[in-house]
Amino acid sequence: MTVKINIPPFFQHLTGSVKIFEAGGSTVGECLNELVRQYPEIKSKLFTRNGRLLKGLNVFINGESAYPGELARPVRDGDKLHITYVMVGG
Repeated sequence: MTVKINIPPFFQHLTGSVKIFEAGGSTVGECLNELVRQYPEIKSKLFTRNGRLLKGLNVFINGESAYPGELARPVRDGDKLHITYVMVGG
C-alpha cells in the first residue's frame, strides 16, 4: 500500500527538498513514522516527546481533516496526506 505525503514548504528543508514522500502504512501515524525513519530531523516538528501530533498541526486525508484521532485514522492505497499548521488566535 502506498500513501503520498505532501511535504509542506516549511518542512522541505528537512527532507532535502522532497515535496512528496511515498509511505506505506495502514494509518496516518504509521505513514508519518515512516517519513520520520527516512528523515529523522522532522520528528521534533511533527511529534511531542510522547509521540502525539504537535498542537497546531493538522493532517488532511484527501482534503478532509483527520481530526480527531489523526494518528489512528486509517488510510488506503493511493490516499494523499497533507500536513498543515492550524491558525489560531484570540
